[in-house]
Amino acid sequence: MHFFVLQILLVAPLCSAMRVAVTGTTGLLGRQVVMFASNIKNIKVNALLRHPIDNSVTPSIDKDATSSQVALYLSNLPGVTMVAGDATELASCKQLVDNCDAIIAAHGPVKPPPIQSLFRLLPESDPKHSRSVNYVAVQNLIDAVKESTTCKRIVRVTGKGEEPTSFFTVLINMLGNMAKAWNYEGEQLLRSSDVDYTIIRPGVMGRNDIPTNKVRALADDGQDLKVTAVTHSQIAELCCDCLDYPNAAKSTLTAMNVDEGLGEDSYAPLLAKVKADSRDFPSTLLEEHKKGARNGAAILAAFLAVFASLSVAVLKTLSGFISGIFH
Repeated sequence: MHFFVLQILLVAPLCSAMRVAVTGTTGLLGRQVVMFASNIKNIKVNALLRHPIDNSVTPSIDKDATSSQVALYLSNLPGVTMVAGDATELASCKQLVDNCDAIIAAHGPVKPPPIQSLFRLLPESDPKHSRSVNYVAVQNLIDAVKESTTCKRIVRVTGKGEEPTSFFTVLINMLGNMAKAWNYEGEQLLRSSDVDYTIIRPGVMGRNDIPTNKVRALADDGQDLKVTAVTHSQIAELCCDCLDYPNAAKSTLTAMNVDEGLGEDSYAPLLAKVKADSRDFPSTLLEEHKKGARNGAAILAAFLAVFASLSVAVLKTLSGFISGIFH
């Protein structure tokens, strides 16, 4: 108990002197990271922003607020500096990490139109493609950190991606320009670099109507936990808190919730036990992911063909029946 109190006292001044860079600033997770860092941890923030601040809008962080509204709201928080740029551009990443101690990479690709993804109409080189966002941008952050004299840690939020044939992985790859596939390849860039990293694989983010008392659970070494709903604010908390724990460097953390009362109220006692990655992660799963998506697309096409055939047969039958009635 005395050690835990002492640890808090030692960490507090470190947090107040820390500056972190954040990507994905106006996203549902990124905005929570910026707010938690600024309001709760007293951490200064360099927040990457792709568009100029629009002072004509009403500042807001509501779920349905525009990115311009969110950006204006966050820009007014204490210690927050907006940095213009894009994570898919190396020069932007170098500017972003200036005088920072760590990066919290909360960015992700925008959901594409399903047809565009199914038929692979968007080139992998496009800045909006999952390869650019989940892979190229991660390499840019690694390169920026290597050139920095202050920034030594990357916290990257990804997701489960080691099961290329699982239903949800196949579905997300099919409809999201191979988002799961490139997320895992981005993880491997971090593991193969000499940069300190913490990879966070959260549960399903989006719901806020879930219990949050004594529910937090972590598994290190990228081990599985039962997939559950987690809140964006919980994962933002984890992103910031893990920076206080040197032992969480070079670790892959699965973050889920358990039944109320069976977990922890905060991530602190869980992070204190975290160990660095020790198992051999597959060096690449790209081809397995692509194969899974191709098979999924083939099954979907076959299903649609059968459905269309049955629909035509039913319509013909109904047409014949109706014609018989009126003749």
